[in-house]
Parts: sequence; structure tokens; C-alpha cells
Amino acid sequence: MTSGTPGSLIPTSGALPWRLRSGRLQVAVIHRPRYDDWSWPKGKLDPGEDWPVAAVREVWEETGLRVRLGAPLPTSDFPLLGPRGQTRKQVRYWAADVTGGSGRLFHEVDAVRWVEPAAARKLLSYERDHAQLEALVTAHQTNTLAVRAFAVVRHAKALPRRKWTGDDWLRPLDEEGRAQARKLPDLLLAFGVVRLLSSSATRCVETFKPYSQVTGVQLATTYAMSEESFERRPEAAVKAMERHLHHKRPSAICSHGPVLPVLLSALAGHARRANKAALAAAAKDGLDKGEALIAYLDRKDRVTAVERFPPLREP
Repeated sequence: MTSGTPGSLIPTSGALPWRLRSGRLQVAVIHRPRYDDWSWPKGKLDPGEDWPVAAVREVWEETGLRVRLGAPLPTSDFPLLGPRGQTRKQVRYWAADVTGGSGRLFHEVDAVRWVEPAAARKLLSYERDHAQLEALVTAHQTNTLAVRAFAVVRHAKALPRRKWTGDDWLRPLDEEGRAQARKLPDLLLAFGVVRLLSSSATRCVETFKPYSQVTGVQLATTYAMSEESFERRPEAAVKAMERHLHHKRPSAICSHGPVLPVLLSALAGHARRANKAALAAAAKDGLDKGEALIAYLDRKDRVTAVERFPPLREP
């Protein structure tokens, strides 16, 4: 909810753009003249918008920088008192690599400063903004800041089997599924996905097709991750995923409900502690149709964090 009624929650997203200069870490801090404060780029979600999508959009609108989201950072949750009563603002953050943009300021911001962490601590106006900075610094020190996304997607909603008379692997998405597929590009773009691998089944191909059309990223397909192949050779699906995973670029795969538990369990083999548990839970519970699980991988292909993004309906 975003109305400002008592007890309502204002969902907000932001990011910490970072870079290395002469081997030293720098972060981008913004100044808002309306509040005369220094903080991180952030803003409220638009209707029907997902958290990562809003984070990328807000960085662009407030700094003129194009970014690709990386490591998730601590969420900030704090009360606000306004004319309509008390609300709470929840802000989800990610570290962000700068991929382009002019840096032109044109939305509620009159200055952006690239500073090292010590200077940022002094410059930030709010104590609550220090948690994201400390997490980013720790990630840098432990070599888990420069991560890439690996998205595991369950195909969007398809026509029911009882309403389809052809071969099952040719069964297409239904209207709701096509709407889910249309929402997926914004989410995958937020993480800079540049490689796609899908089961050769039509419902999986159609789930990734909008992203391929929007970005020009080639959509590769494999029979190995189809339900038909999985029934005979489940190990082939894991091998196909592993080959895709090791290419060191932000990637996404799309497969089926019966196949994903095995794939997620294999992915858990690249993780430790809480991340292994998160992947094991996802393997046990399953993903909803159209849901994306984002595993963040470091340079050694180790899973450093896991997030899940259920499908959103079109506004």
C-alpha cells in the first residue's frame, strides 16, 4: 500500500552505484535540495513495478546513470509521520555497477558526489543509510561485491493440458502467461542478463521471447531441460545448466516445475550456509509459474545471495 493510511507501507527501492578508481572503492551519494540531505538514490515503486526495476529506474532518474544491479544490501525500514497519519517506508537496496549514462541531473537532485567510504560516512545525513554502506564495504573486502546474476525462471502460465489436444511440448502460454512474460524483461534487464537458455518446449520459449525481442539477446534452447528429456535423463538438465552458469556473464534459464527442484539442488552445491538453505527450500517448495529466482554468483561461481521475485500482474 502507498496511500499513507495508518499502518500502511510505502515500498521503495534504491541502489548504491560503486566503482574502483586506482584500486580504491568509491560510491555515489546524492544531494536533494528539497530536503537538503545526502543519501542514496531511491524512490517509490510505480504501480505494478517490481523492486529491482524501480531501483534501476530511480538511479537513472536521479543521477543520469545506467546501472546493473549486483549484490543485495540491507533493507531500511523506518516510520514516517505525515498529514494522513503514520506510515512506514521500506527501502530495498542493491549494489550497482555503472554501465552507461551521461550523469545528467534532472529529477529532484542537484549534486552527485563520488566519494570513498570514509567520506561517505561523514556526508550521509541519516544513520540508517550507513548499514548499506557497511555491507557494500564488507562485500568489497571479501570479494563478493563484483557479482553477477543467474536467474532461474519457471515458465509462465500455460494453457491447461485438458484444453490442449496437440503434443504437450507444443502447448503455449495462455493470456495470463503472456502478460507474465511481458513483465519479465524489465526484471531481467535490471540485472543485465545477456545470455538466455530455455527448454525447447513452446511455453518456455514464449516466456523468454519478449526479453529476446526487447534486447536482441539470442535465445538458445535445449531439449535437455524439457520435461520429456528429464523423465529419461535428469542428469542432462543439470549439465546444460552448469554449462550456462560457468560463462561468467549475467544469465537466465527457463524450465519446468518438475525439472527445477533438481536444477536448484544442483545450484545449491555452489552455495554455503544460508544460501544453500534458501536454494534447498526453493527446490522443496517449488517456484510459482512465472517466478524468477536470482542467485548472485562471484568470480568463482559461488552463490553469495539468493532472492525470489514472484510474477507481477500488469497494472
